[in-house]
Amino acid sequence: MTSARTLRAGRRTVQLHRPDKVLFPAGGEGVEGAGGGGGGSAGYTKGDLADYYRAVAPFMLPHLRGRPLMLERHPDGVDGPRFMQKDTPDHYPDWITRAEVTKEGGTVTHTVCDDTATLLYLADQACLTLHRWTSRVGGAGGVTHPDRLVFDLDPAKDDFGQVREAARLVGELLDHIGLPSALMTTGSRGLHVIVPLNGRHDFDDVRAFAKDVAETLARAHPEQLTTAARKKDRGDRLYLDVQRNAYAQTAVAPFSVRARPGAPVAVPVAWEDLDDPALGARRWTIADAVEQARTNPWAGLLRSGRALGPARRKLRALSG
Repeated sequence: MTSARTLRAGRRTVQLHRPDKVLFPAGGEGVEGAGGGGGGSAGYTKGDLADYYRAVAPFMLPHLRGRPLMLERHPDGVDGPRFMQKDTPDHYPDWITRAEVTKEGGTVTHTVCDDTATLLYLADQACLTLHRWTSRVGGAGGVTHPDRLVFDLDPAKDDFGQVREAARLVGELLDHIGLPSALMTTGSRGLHVIVPLNGRHDFDDVRAFAKDVAETLARAHPEQLTTAARKKDRGDRLYLDVQRNAYAQTAVAPFSVRARPGAPVAVPVAWEDLDDPALGARRWTIADAVEQARTNPWAGLLRSGRALGPARRKLRALSG
């Protein structure tokens, strides 16, 4: 077994320890449209994870730069214990960017992934999934003012048909009130609908607006959609989750690997992909997600952040 690999990333050198360690055992549940799970007889290794993150870095880093992260680490692979890491350990290299943000009773120093070397270092730490803040350090309004709004479409059962229909309803309403939106598979069970903001609204304002949108949809489609936070109150309806729009909450970053059998990936898709019967929440894995990234499915959709004032007025008019 190889004890270490030396990886170069720009001016940096990163040591990948135990690159042959299997993080995703072969077999498992398989992946929709991706030819099943596992990377061959030995499954996917830490070396495979690092190779994927190095290849996808040009597409992934624009969605990570400046954003505090919560890191999901699995040192013993997906079958072992999980560690959710917010604070950056003291032993992390000095060249990795940190962001100190306030929390109740103090502060927390998050890791920020600004370059490929950091992404590779996190892979060496068995960080499978990067969960990002919806705001950026140094953004228009700073870390307290998000530049992304996220609707998390969470089905009651592993039923992607339900998710597909809900996404259409969310997208149609956002389009009606003048907000552009982008679509992403989560690599788990659902989809995220993401709206670019101008960073001038604080978290409370953004979450309140997202809640208004979700409740408007739930009233219009009470048999299909719900905003009930308690699972027992949802029944078989899809949950329109807007809680990721609160301060210090996170959403899975585009192109992040998920800690599930087969190493599925959260991948941006085009709206027209909803018509593809092969589309599923776990459609892409580390074996083919880079190919999807090269198609540039969002094609500038998130470049121009919007103010919520005009959309709020249209939503109120629509709601009577």
